Amino acid sequence: MAASDRERWNTKYREEEAISQPSSFLAALAGLLPWQGRALDVAGGSGRNALWLLRRGLQVTIADISEVALQRAALAAPGLQTVRLDLENEPLPAGPWDLILCSHFLHRPLFARCPGLLAPGGCLVIAHPTVSNLQKHPRPGRQFLLEDGELPSLISGLDVLLYEEGWADSGRHEAHLLARKPP
Repeated sequence: MAASDRERWNTKYREEEAISQPSSFLAALAGLLPWQGRALDVAGGSGRNALWLLRRGLQVTIADISEVALQRAALAAPGLQTVRLDLENEPLPAGPWDLILCSHFLHRPLFARCPGLLAPGGCLVIAHPTVSNLQKHPRPGRQFLLEDGELPSLISGLDVLLYEEGWADSGRHEAHLLARKPP
């Protein structure tokens, strides 16, 4: 990811009012997600989902390109671990992880690496807009969107427990996936 992209994200997080609530999709999965163990929030920004996972009792690490976002997250929850990474060019932190969450970040090769980082029985949660989102919103552009129905094909070696596509509470057309590594 270019330095200009990192600065664009830093600017976004400098202007962010406050850390918002977790994704409604993630919260709806509460009964299916682990209550303990290690969780990785990929491209987790300032920590809206990571803070929710931390309150559940997980040891949470956020990996993100923006040092501003990571500083905000660390201030909001001192127990949170942060790692500044260029997720397109650097490897994810070593597992095993009991939960990996990737919300609204698309780098297809990253999805293929996630199963190898999960602990047996570990969960992968992905939420990302699809090209149908362009019916109502000009952004993000097509290059940053999943094709409709594409997400399950990007994941191998995991049992898909939930897959859905549709208009989310956020107003975006999203693909939602919950998959588990066999024990």
